[in-house]
Amino acid sequence: MQLSKYIILICLSLVLTNCGKTNTSKQTGLTINTTAKSLMLGDTLKLSINNPKKLEITGVSYKMNGEPIVNNKVLNSVTLGEKTITAVVNYNGEAQTITKLIKVFNNSIPSYYKYEVVNTYPHDITSYTQGLEFHNGKLYESTGQRGKSKLRRVNFETGEVLKNINLDNAYFGEGLTIMNDKIYQLTWQANRGFVYDVNTFEKLSSFKYGKSKEGWGICNDGKTLYKSDGTEKIWLLNSENLTEQSHIQVYTEKGKIPSLNELEWIDGRIFANIYQKNGVVIINPNTGGVEGVIDFKPLRKLVTQHNELDVLNGIAYHPKRKTIFVTGKHWDKLFEVIIKKQ
Repeated sequence: MQLSKYIILICLSLVLTNCGKTNTSKQTGLTINTTAKSLMLGDTLKLSINNPKKLEITGVSYKMNGEPIVNNKVLNSVTLGEKTITAVVNYNGEAQTITKLIKVFNNSIPSYYKYEVVNTYPHDITSYTQGLEFHNGKLYESTGQRGKSKLRRVNFETGEVLKNINLDNAYFGEGLTIMNDKIYQLTWQANRGFVYDVNTFEKLSSFKYGKSKEGWGICNDGKTLYKSDGTEKIWLLNSENLTEQSHIQVYTEKGKIPSLNELEWIDGRIFANIYQKNGVVIINPNTGGVEGVIDFKPLRKLVTQHNELDVLNGIAYHPKRKTIFVTGKHWDKLFEVIIKKQ
């Protein structure tokens, strides 16, 4: 990989080096020792207890994020990011619980993908694009800004709006996804998402967020919904009751990727816009590891330049054409592209 392209990857990451926060008992001095300050996927996690007062320890049990683990655990089937190691130490007929925070990084450098524009289509320059997705050949778009947020179905080739509803002025529209003939649309800070009939746009229900607090981007794999909240986390939502079941943290081998925005599920991977970065990262949904990056910055120069022009945001995969459509906030063009690993 060329140096300049690797710098792009580094700029997308927030490099973290402090990986060993430990709580220490002032009474006993017991702490958890780990293999190293920074661990990578595939490393062996070696655990031991630092016992400066030479207490007679009769037993130790470990957990990682609440799940029991054995010493010398190989970190193969784990998600990346922050992990809390808990040790229950038995000594002198007593038991003490101590913890240590570690971080697990990806074990490979992301690949760099180049793109080729194969078609250019009109796009509504007034749209502050937040979500973009194809369903049955039609493009669905969710837009933001209070008082201007909307949900619409569009003929992508002509830009004609086929159906449109406006959100209440209280809501700032965010991402959308379509599954089982339902549209799931997020709002930003109102702690609420909406569910619509994909054909009529009738509002069927609403749902509240959990620990994620904010709504940014959303996609699905046909069974599970994946939701971003503007951090490095992507939350997995139960498709039946829309509650947050778990989350992954998105990391490279250098650090976390914050500000994850619009999401799209493409061939078993999550493609994510990064807010304020005209780039897209390709994420392994099983681990949170970044496997690839696409720099779409040159596209911004191909649209009409005006005062309200904003960043790239909007990824939609067309399954029949096997191409990706991208646009941005207040862009007057929609680009159809193909990508190839360089």
